[in-house]
Amino acid sequence: MTVTAERETVSVGEFEFECGESIPELEIAYEAYGDFEGDNAVLVCHALTGSAHVASHPDADDATSGQARAWWDDIVGPGKAIDTTEYYVVCANVPGSCYGTTGPASTNPETGEPYGTDFPPVTVTDWTEAQRQLLDELGIPHLHAVVGGSVGGMNVLEWAKRHPDHVDRIATIAASARLDAQSLALHGIKRRAITSDPDWDGGDYYGDDHPEPTDGMALARQIGHVMYLSKASMDRKFGRRSAGREAKRTFPEEPVAAFFPYRDVESYLDYQAEKFVGRFDANAFLTMTRATENYDLASGFESDADALAAFEGQALMMSFTSDWHFTVAQAESLADSLREARVDTAHHVIESDHGHDAFLVEPENVGPPLADFLAEGVDGSAVTDTTEETDESSSESDFAPVHTSLFSP
Repeated sequence: MTVTAERETVSVGEFEFECGESIPELEIAYEAYGDFEGDNAVLVCHALTGSAHVASHPDADDATSGQARAWWDDIVGPGKAIDTTEYYVVCANVPGSCYGTTGPASTNPETGEPYGTDFPPVTVTDWTEAQRQLLDELGIPHLHAVVGGSVGGMNVLEWAKRHPDHVDRIATIAASARLDAQSLALHGIKRRAITSDPDWDGGDYYGDDHPEPTDGMALARQIGHVMYLSKASMDRKFGRRSAGREAKRTFPEEPVAAFFPYRDVESYLDYQAEKFVGRFDANAFLTMTRATENYDLASGFESDADALAAFEGQALMMSFTSDWHFTVAQAESLADSLREARVDTAHHVIESDHGHDAFLVEPENVGPPLADFLAEGVDGSAVTDTTEETDESSSESDFAPVHTSLFSP
């Protein structure tokens, strides 16, 4: 079935960021699927390195790869969980990224040069306000739902916090109200990998005569991939196997490396890094990770529940048992805050060994509860509130397995 699809870039004019700085013009790249009928708009919020290209359509340019390429195609589309024959689905690339929306790699009209590190500090609040302005341009005053996975889930929470009267339902998948210390530490290492690369050159690496900081970006991406997987999934996919004879080492090695095996897991991470450095801007990566690290739902309020008190819709939290980046316990804490704010809330926990990546690679588990939530709210037949099924006297470990850190013995 063919569904109407739009792929456009819209200017919302001068944009003031939460930090107080402004840029003369913010252009926002978005894609929209289906037909708008006044009350059927669903906003999908992408994750850290995602794009507006959430689903495939005939006019799409799939030159990019990874999460930028139809990254939720198993969830969004005709007859799928977010059914584009029922809903008008919008996904917008956020400010600070590098897939069509203004960011560090964009040209500053006042100088004629890329913004680089002169681009203003970006926050999740800025993402939300840019989306609100885009929807105003599109003539969409109200949303049936806002849905997002990973840091896109933080974007969803900010909608409930800042525009509680503009959305009926929110769904966060593999997300939390803030990053914990371990995630902050790993984000810091990723940023240092980039800024320590000599080719980063203080962020001034644009131009044909200047190499890009590909080594730093590659390392940052590899750290990210390790964060998104679990012990079980890595053991299952790679074990301690050596890579095939045709596999070649991507990075320089010490002389003794030839004596030791080049392992399958190393080869996989090198492959993922090579794909990533060709499609994402280093300064945009720094900007996006800083926005994520800075996010705290309770900022400006006494608690998470207080921040969500004005939201009167319904909420679905989805989490995965092996996700140590955004844990089941963090999702349950968020669900408790929503309940404290008297929001009808369901927390659906999915048994999975895919780690954080499960929200992208397990459509058969994500799709049914999400589809039912969009159609029927928390009363949907596939929407299970795990905490309602857990005895009140049970310990957290009954529904949240031990934190599966890759760095724990």
